[in-house]
Parts: sequence; C-alpha cells; structure tokens
Amino acid sequence: MIKYNLKCKNKHEFESWFSSSKEFEKLKSKKLIECAICGTKKIQKSIMSPSVLNKDEKTNDPNISKNLKKIRKELIKMRYFVEKNFENVGKNFPREVRNIYYDKRKNKNIYGHASKEEAEELKDEGIEVASLPWINKRDN
Repeated sequence: MIKYNLKCKNKHEFESWFSSSKEFEKLKSKKLIECAICGTKKIQKSIMSPSVLNKDEKTNDPNISKNLKKIRKELIKMRYFVEKNFENVGKNFPREVRNIYYDKRKNKNIYGHASKEEAEELKDEGIEVASLPWINKRDN
C-alpha cells in the first residue's frame, strides 16, 4: 500500500491509498480518480517524501513512536467508521460489488474481502475498489 497526496487542477489537495504506484498510474489513465472536493478527474500527485526507518529508529525516537501511535489511532477510527456505516459481505465482496455496480438502483455501502486477482478483475471492469489497512482493534 502507498498513500499519495493528490492535487486537482483546481488546487484542492487530498490523500488516497493505492496498492502500488503502478495502480495509481493505471487508475489515473482510465480517469477513475477524482477530486474528493470538486469531482474533477484532472489529478496529479503532490510533492511528498517517503519515510523509511529501520527498527531501531522507530523504537528509539519518541516523536516517531508518538506519530505511529497517532496513525494507529486514526486507522482504528477508520475501521470503526467502516464497520458502523458499511455492510460486511465478507468473501462475497466481488459478487456483491458487481451486483451494486450493474444494478444502479441498489446503491449501498459494503466492505469485505477480495483477492488481489479479484480486485484487479473488478478494476478492469471499471469498478472502483480500495484496499484499506485493517488494523486489529485490540492490539496496543
């Protein structure tokens, strides 16, 4: 997974997760990425720098430890939001998302599991799906 800072032609900035940089480029070329604010599909990656740390740096730097805890907390909040507002369809996700996509009247929020191959097939059909880091709520 990779998170990009994105900017639209109207200079709105937002973030999004992608399975890889190739995936971002593929979705962008198919005009499947749109601004979360204005809906334009003219999107560019903003300047960003990756942060690569070894294990000692992660555990010895209090700022990094604090940031990791903050990120973990945000991921848990995201998980709670999804669980509260979306229906878990489990391994039936590919079938259910196709049913929703092809039957426009049946619009509902779902989440579940799909293999990498299943997710690629959905994307090839023009069905936009996203992978989320699913953090365990009980770990500290």
